[in-house]
Amino acid sequence: MEEAPAPRTTWTFLTSHARVLMAISRDPWIRVRDLAGRLGLTERTVQAVVSDLESAGYLSHTREGRRNRYHLIGGRFRHPAEEQRDIAPLLEIFEAQGADGGQGNSTAQTVPEGRNRDTARSHDEPRNA
Repeated sequence: MEEAPAPRTTWTFLTSHARVLMAISRDPWIRVRDLAGRLGLTERTVQAVVSDLESAGYLSHTREGRRNRYHLIGGRFRHPAEEQRDIAPLLEIFEAQGADGGQGNSTAQTVPEGRNRDTARSHDEPRNA
């Protein structure tokens, strides 16, 4: 008698890009090292994802002292099947839940499409390094 195959756990519904963007929306002062640890990714992968998100116009950053502060710019999904939908509602769903499934506390907001990245808003004060 054949055994049922073990369930595959090598894929997730959310890509690394979505997970990084959601984590940054909750904590715009987060370091790449901390993102990697929180998401179970390598620092190199997180840096590549952040670079992709910045190149695609979803994210920007400013250097403040020794830290980066990230600014969500927002935009639409990239896949043709979803390209008419904005990403903000997806971020809001997960912000309401919080990273650990608890109550979210983010004050980060995406900038409506077409707005300048300089007008992006995020937390006013950095978290402790």
